[in-house]
This record gives sequence, C-alpha cells and structure tokens, in this order.
Amino acid sequence: MNFYKDSCPQAEEIIKEQVGLLYKRHKNTAFSWLRNIFHDCAVESCDASLLLDSTRRTLSEKEADRSFGMRNFRYLDTIKEALERSALRSSPAPTSSSSLPEKALHFPGGVPPDHNESISSILDKFNALGINTRWPHPLRQARPPPLPEVDPAINPDHIPHMLKKCPDSIPDPKAVQYVRNDRGTPMKLDNNYYRNILDNKGLLMVDHQLAYDSRTRPFVLKMAKSEDYFFQEFSRAIQILSENNPLTGTKGEVRKQCNVANKLH
Repeated sequence: MNFYKDSCPQAEEIIKEQVGLLYKRHKNTAFSWLRNIFHDCAVESCDASLLLDSTRRTLSEKEADRSFGMRNFRYLDTIKEALERSALRSSPAPTSSSSLPEKALHFPGGVPPDHNESISSILDKFNALGINTRWPHPLRQARPPPLPEVDPAINPDHIPHMLKKCPDSIPDPKAVQYVRNDRGTPMKLDNNYYRNILDNKGLLMVDHQLAYDSRTRPFVLKMAKSEDYFFQEFSRAIQILSENNPLTGTKGEVRKQCNVANKLH
C-alpha cells in the first residue's frame, strides 16, 4: 500500500474508482481478480509474476495448466492508464499485488489443491501462508472430473445438475465446461456457499469435508449464519495473503510494462 504516495497521492482512490467502473460493465472482474491475487500471492510472494507473458524460452504462469481459466488481465492496463493520466507520466507496474490483484503454480511445499485433495492437506497449505481454518472458499470454479462418479453424500436434489456438467465418455479436448460451486448467487460475493455445503450441495470432495470436519465445521456454521462474520474473516484472509513476503530492494523490479520484464521491454 502507499506505493504511489509521493508520485501520485490519489492512486488508491483512482484504483478504487476504476475497479468500481469496471465491475459495473463486467460483473465477473471482481471474482477473477480475487482469484488472480490468490494465484499470485500464494507462491513465495506477491510479485505480479502472473501478469508476465510467455517468452521463447519460458512458459508464463498464466498460460500453464494450473492457471486454467485465469482472465481479465487486460483491464489492469485500463487502471494503469488512469493512474498515468493523473500522474502525467508513466506509472510502473508494482512488484506487489496489494493494490492491483494479480501467481500460483506452487503452494509452499506443493501445488495448488487438486479436486480430490483432502481437507487436512489443504489446511496445511493455508497454514503455511499464515491463514488458519477460518479461510473461506466461496469463489472457486472447477473443471469436472473425467468420470461421472456420484458421491453418496451429495444432496439428491443436486445430483441431476452435477451430472449435466460431467463430460462425455470421450470428451472434446478443446471444450470447456465450468462448474460453479454456488448455483444460487454465482456472481455475488456472499455467504451462500456455506449454506450450500451444509445442505450437501458442494462441488468438490473438500467442500463436503469443510462442512463436516471438526476443525472447520464451527466456522462454516458461523459463516452460514452471519454474512457480516464472513465478510470480516474474508477481508482478514485477503489482507494476510496480499502481504505475503513482498519483494523489496534489489529482490525484484518495478516493471514499466506489467506483462514484460524490464530487460525485455
């Protein structure tokens, strides 16, 4: 925060205004940026490496398999241009994504949670980031697993919807089928996810485990009951995540162009 304190004191207000305008035009920007900041900051540090384009020798993070579905990077340039108009000079792209949500191919000690990963494994990975069992999971989307196996714990009313999302026995490798984990309010940030998983209407195995594991169930119940509590804990988790080991001094560089390293600019 306060990166532009001297060169552009109004920076954070400008960013806030631009995010609001973009959200009114493109409702999915808020959710995609929250996912972006998670993928960027969960690996080593918040360094905006997710924004870098591929080169002849290196595959970029945003084009790797683990970044499937990442989007809306182009709107960051819209915000950057608004900053430049105010500062009357080129505004650099920060190496920290605290203000502009921007990496994750690897968690501390491993890769991002898979669709069949256990709650214990996921809690260990979040704890390594300094985020405890209150960390909420309401924004995830996933690709369906290759086989339509029905978990007997799923609410029977939810099964037809899930089966429709399963791929064919010989799926088209180019086809993309998104499955949202909140059928009720998929484009709204709220606590409906927690009510869903308590009603056995989760998307992945870990959703069911989150609702019934003794370590996490008390927080699921509180978040399902109180949206204010959910917002309080969600904000706290995002703040912890966005402050994860920022690059300072000679450890990183302030890019002139967000998607290209300075030596290649």
